[in-house]
Amino acid sequence: MVPATSEAPISVVLVDDHALFREGLREILESDRAISIVGEAGDSEGAVSEVARTQADVVLLDVEIPGDEVTETVARMRTSSPQTRIIILSMYDGPQLLSRLLVAGIRGYLLKSVHRHELIAAVHSVHEDASRVVLAVSTNSLAHVESPRAGVLSDKEVEVLQLAAQALSNVQIARRLGVAEATVKRHMRNIFVKLNAVSRIDAVNKAVAASLIQPHSRVEGD
Repeated sequence: MVPATSEAPISVVLVDDHALFREGLREILESDRAISIVGEAGDSEGAVSEVARTQADVVLLDVEIPGDEVTETVARMRTSSPQTRIIILSMYDGPQLLSRLLVAGIRGYLLKSVHRHELIAAVHSVHEDASRVVLAVSTNSLAHVESPRAGVLSDKEVEVLQLAAQALSNVQIARRLGVAEATVKRHMRNIFVKLNAVSRIDAVNKAVAASLIQPHSRVEGD
C-alpha cells in the first residue's frame, strides 16, 4: 500500500456492469489512501457521463459493458476528458482487440486475473506518466500485437472512404449507401485501424497516397 501524501489523491471512476465486481474493485483501491473513487457506472452512457462529470485522473473500464462498442466508449471519454487515463479490464486476452484499443488511446490493459497489488500499481503508473502504457496480458498476445499499418480495405470500406473524401457526413454516406449510420461509423473505425489514421482527413490522405481511393473535390449538398 502506498502511504498517504499531502498531494490530492488519484481520482478514479469504476465502470463494470456487475455491482459486486465494482464493490470488490472499490475495496481494493481504497485500501490505498492515495486513491479516491469518485464515480461508478454500469454501461457506456453512464461511463461517459461520469468521466465527463468528474474529470477523473483514471478510469477502470470493463471491455464488455452494455451500450456502445468499447472503442467508441473510449473515444467519447477521451473527447469529454482528454487528461483521463483509461485502463481496460477484461477477461479476454486477444491481440486484435488489444491493438484496436491501443490505437484508440488506452493507457492500460489488464486481465481480471491480475493481483490486487498489480491493479494498484497500474493506476499509479499511468497517473504518474502520461506516456506510459501498462499491459498485463499473455506473452502470446504481446508477441502478436503489431502497430496497425495500411492494408487492403474491403470493397465497402473503400466505398465509404470514397464518399468521406467528398466531405460527406456519416449521415449523408448512410443515405447514399442505404445503410444505418451506425454501420458507416463501424466501417470508419475499421478504416482508421487499417490505415493507422487519426482523423477522417488523415484516412483519406493516406488512402489517396496508397492509391486505394481516388482524390475528389468537395461535394456540396447530398
